[in-house]
Order: sequence, then structure tokens, then C-alpha cells
Amino acid sequence: MENKYQKVKDGLKEDIISGKYKVDEKLPTESELMKQYAVSRYTVRRAVGDLESDHFIYRIQGGGMFVQDWHKDWSTPTDTKLIGVITTHIADYIFPNIISGIDQVLSKAGYSILISNTHNTHEKERKSLINMLDSKVAGLIIEPTQSALPNPNEDLYQEIKDDELPTLFINAHYPQLNFPYVDTDDLAAEQRLMNYLFGLGHQSILGIFQVDDIQGVNRMNGFVRAYQEHPEYSYKSNIIMYQSRESTEKIFERISGYLKQQEAPTAIACYNDQLAIHVIDYLKSNDIKVPEDVSVVGFDNYQMGEYFTPSLTTMNHEKERMGADAADALIKLLKHDRVENITYQPEIIERLSARKLS
Repeated sequence: MENKYQKVKDGLKEDIISGKYKVDEKLPTESELMKQYAVSRYTVRRAVGDLESDHFIYRIQGGGMFVQDWHKDWSTPTDTKLIGVITTHIADYIFPNIISGIDQVLSKAGYSILISNTHNTHEKERKSLINMLDSKVAGLIIEPTQSALPNPNEDLYQEIKDDELPTLFINAHYPQLNFPYVDTDDLAAEQRLMNYLFGLGHQSILGIFQVDDIQGVNRMNGFVRAYQEHPEYSYKSNIIMYQSRESTEKIFERISGYLKQQEAPTAIACYNDQLAIHVIDYLKSNDIKVPEDVSVVGFDNYQMGEYFTPSLTTMNHEKERMGADAADALIKLLKHDRVENITYQPEIIERLSARKLS
């Protein structure tokens, strides 16, 4: 019974917050909700009763149920010490370091953090935002989800802005939303990485970039810009674009096609280190030596890359510093101080996965 009741409550609440039902709009009847969710009248009444207590619904005697102006109830108490942190992932890759940097600064300032992750989907981003607002957090640090695509959650971000809830983006930002941010100059960094490979004698380079995140788009643009400055061999460039939900197997199939070409790439530039490690494993499994046959470079300076064989040449990512800088900036926002955007200029980490062509 508990699961059914929660399903009705969460479903109605999401429909209201998403704008499916507008403020003062009449909601379906109890009978219609019973049919929609395949539950008893008691379950519907219990769910609706909770939403009424939470000021999402009001009733008119003999007239039915209507959407209340729920926006007003997300104002944050001035004494709260809880900060919401929303990332695309939590437990792996570079994110634990970022969260550690955030927590170190905020805990010293007397704040606790509430963490959520979106798995890089807008649907889960919406749920994360709603949960944070329901929890009355004092501020938000957010890594944008699929930041290169149109965002269906702009209504919630507008609520955050209207409520003047201190909010800051990390790793990327939505250009249409005027919140401060801490990120990396991905375009310039990838361009430097490409020039590094050119300096090693590589001209035919395959770039592989995730294009539903703005970081990937900017890195791809850095790849292209580097080739634009070398028109004499720009025709040798090749790019694979993919989205976060695409399987690595499909990417590998496309890599295989390029490697079979007469003028196969001598180097592969990957969107990030996580992908680069998978690519190296794939090459090894096909008896292609790295870097003897093909050089591979990544981006983010993932800790595992240093101990991988061969160790991974990459661009640095500030990680803990980014987290700490974001937390410092959020504390300033909480004090109503002025905050400047921060953009890092990462350096190349030279290791053994890229070699000079003879």
C-alpha cells in the first residue's frame, strides 16, 4: 500500500510542478485518479491529503480539487545550514574529488551538504531540483545535465531565480541562465592538446566527443579550431560524435572503420579519460599497440590514468580546487557578496600514451 500511495503522491506532485496542471486548474476527480493509477479510493485520498497539507492542492466543497500556488512555499528559512549539490554522477570518475572539495570548505563554514545525481538525464535533474527545493536548502551547487541540449527544466530554474536562492554552476553552465559558474576553458585546452599532438608529428587524428554536454562540444570545437590553423593537413581530421546514452560498442565500431582506412589515424583524442581508457582497452584487444601504433590522449587527469598501462597523456582538471572554489563562491552568495565567474586554463599532463612519430 505504501508504494502505491507514494506513486500517486509523487505522480500528482510532478504533474503540478512540471506545469501539466496550472495554478488554480481543476485536477482529475478521485474516481479518475483511481482509474489512472489503479488504486483504491483510500490510497488516492491519502496521497491528496498529504499534497493538501504540503500546499500543492486545495479543495472547494462540491467543486473538486485544484492546484494551489505552490511556488510560495519554497522560500528558504534564514537559519538553514543545508546546501544542495547536484552532479551528473557521484560515485565514480572525477566527481568524488569535486564533492570532497565542496564538503571541506562548507563543513568548515558550518554547512552540511545534501547530494543528488542526475545520471545526466533531464528527468532525474528535475527530480533532484524538486527534492532540493522541498528540503529547503540554503543554496545550490549544480553540474548542468546535458548542457548542450535544450533544457525542459527552465521553469524550475526560473523559480530558483525568482526566490533568489543562491545558486552556482560547476563544470559547465546554461548560457541562458544568468547564474555564476566555475568551469574550464575546454575549447582552448583541447586546442592546446591538439597542437601538442601536431608537435609530435601527428596529422591524421581522430577526435571522439560527447556532444550532449557543452564540455564535449567545446572540446570538439577546440579540435576543429586547431585544424583550422593548419589547413595544409586539415583534410586528415576525423570526428566521431556521440551522446551519453550511446554504448561504447557503437563507438568502437566507428573507430574500427577509421582504423581500416588507407590513411588511418595515428592518434585518437578522446572526450575524457574515462573514454580514453576504454579506447586503449579496445585497441589492445585488437592487437593495436598504444602508443607504438596509435597514440591516445584524454582529458580530466583521472587518477586511474596515471597508473594505467600505458599511463595516460591528458589535460588537467582542477577537481578538488573546483569544488573548493565553488563552495567559497556560494558562501559569498549566501552573504550577498559579489561573485566573479571562474574559468580554469588547464595544463597538459605528459605521460606514455602519446609518442613522437619517427
